[in-house]
Amino acid sequence: MPPVSLRPNLLPLALLLATSGALAGCAKSGDIEVSGGAAGITAVRSACPIVGVPAGTGDITVFSPAGSTDASAIDVVAAMSNVRSTCADAGDDIQTTVTFDVRARRTQTGAPRDVTLPYFIAITRGGTSVVSKRIGAVALHWDAGQGVATASEQATTVVSRALATVPQEIRDKLTRRRKAGDEDAALDPLAQPEVRSAVLSATFEALVGFQLTSDQLRYNATR
Repeated sequence: MPPVSLRPNLLPLALLLATSGALAGCAKSGDIEVSGGAAGITAVRSACPIVGVPAGTGDITVFSPAGSTDASAIDVVAAMSNVRSTCADAGDDIQTTVTFDVRARRTQTGAPRDVTLPYFIAITRGGTSVVSKRIGAVALHWDAGQGVATASEQATTVVSRALATVPQEIRDKLTRRRKAGDEDAALDPLAQPEVRSAVLSATFEALVGFQLTSDQLRYNATR
């Protein structure tokens, strides 16, 4: 089975800096508080990876026979939902556990049936580079006469804290207090190429989706 092409939509840097969704008072050790100047706008950047599902990989359609894409040949349709994560970032390695549900519907409901669908869990760096990827499988079971099956899965990723930490000189540029009237008070430090590059390099994503064939990817993109 060919590897899926990962093309996640990288969130704007302003949102990356607010990954945790926390206010300044909720910051933890290792987080970066980025002040927006005199307005007092503050966001928190966590070392935990952003978790998501790459476009086009959150559902899968299985045909029977396999070479057909006619609606009458649809055998099983499944979709991921409730993708959540738990991040443990207290040590040298940042471990993220991603959980998700799968809901599948079959067209032929007469006999009991078991189906296994492949999924991937991948780590990307800077929104473009895939640094690791593992393949798993979710098992689904239908009793006789049952049309819908559900299952829950989880996968774990590990990222080095050293790689996910913005260098101190870049942190200083991001967190330096700016007052109204300063020459660079209205300038976004993320507009500086070296700052933007450093933040991207330290930004990781944990991505989960179905491990699709080329035909399945094409079907999802064109239906």
